[in-house]
Amino acid sequence: MLKLTPLLLMLAYGLVMYRFSAWKTARDLDARSTELADPTLRGLTNRMAEALGLERIRVHIYEVAPINGLAAPDGRIFITRGFYDRYRAGEVSAEEISSVIAHELGHVALGHSRRRMIDFSGQNAIRMALATMLNRFLPGLGVWIATMLTTLLAARLSRQDEFEADAYASALLVKAGIGTEPQKSLFSKLEHLTGGLGAGTPAWLLSHPKTEQRIAAIEEREARWSPPQIED
Repeated sequence: MLKLTPLLLMLAYGLVMYRFSAWKTARDLDARSTELADPTLRGLTNRMAEALGLERIRVHIYEVAPINGLAAPDGRIFITRGFYDRYRAGEVSAEEISSVIAHELGHVALGHSRRRMIDFSGQNAIRMALATMLNRFLPGLGVWIATMLTTLLAARLSRQDEFEADAYASALLVKAGIGTEPQKSLFSKLEHLTGGLGAGTPAWLLSHPKTEQRIAAIEEREARWSPPQIED
């Protein structure tokens, strides 16, 4: 039992940090956000709400500069001020913003937002626990292996979540009469909007699937959903 104590302590630390991260994130979002009031975007979210059988979809503007959409652990949807400013400047259309909202709704509906934190406190705690365990068998290499494993796992889960949320968004956009073209056109703009994936690129984008893969997946869905052509 004493041999397992360090591992159990690390796991307990991970749980505490996860809870603290959720609390900290919720508090920060409360303090730095306001509900979206743009009439054009509200009209599009109302169409999506009707498609989902909801009274309305509440979207908030999170007052930070990076271009991002967020699904908080408590299920709230956020568009960053940086993203909204690009919309106001005409660089992003209302329909493209609605595709981001649909994507974040997918994360909520599919349960992704509850298991992923906006920061990486939980991931860091898991890495520490793995490193402690692996160092018992592979001194000096445990930290490196733990870092590699948690990074690969987190990236794989993130990419899988993104594809699933994309599919949810495609279905919702079609059902709402918006269609998937805004979804594809926004993906083609992401690299330019975020500065070419260079310095300062948000971590959420670096862990996302490649743009061409996401667009190809949407086009595959479009082909499946299109009615068969009847020849004369």
